Amino acid sequence: MPAPMDFSVLPPINAALNATATVLLVVGRGLARRGEVARHRAVMIAAFGVSSLFLLLYVSHKVSRHFQNTTFNVEGWAKTAYLVLLGSHVLLAMTVPVIAIALIRLGLRDDRERHRRWARIGWPVWMYVSVTGVVIYLLLYPFNPPAM
Repeated sequence: MPAPMDFSVLPPINAALNATATVLLVVGRGLARRGEVARHRAVMIAAFGVSSLFLLLYVSHKVSRHFQNTTFNVEGWAKTAYLVLLGSHVLLAMTVPVIAIALIRLGLRDDRERHRRWARIGWPVWMYVSVTGVVIYLLLYPFNPPAM
């Protein structure tokens, strides 16, 4: 019988996936601005793939822990700032799959005007979610003080 998977390895992998998505989003935007549509398309589909893998692994990690959260062990303004960051991250993260799928569909249909309009909203939201995902990982794992 194979040993059960150790899901505790997933948080740093998920942070790396978020960081990768961030890089791909920046590269993809630059390609779009230069008019390199085919390369833009490939990079943005890769960003969607990386973000989708993140979501699959994130949910797997949550299920493996019975949806138990990791606590950020600080008090006062630092805890408030963290909770605001986490709340905004979670709320916006719920919109990313919908926006990303809409953008991909518009892009694949070559509906550039609507794609650009949606991307003006979607790209910054997706970037924010990817960057704050890495920040939240850093706060909860390597920089989280021990519980008192």
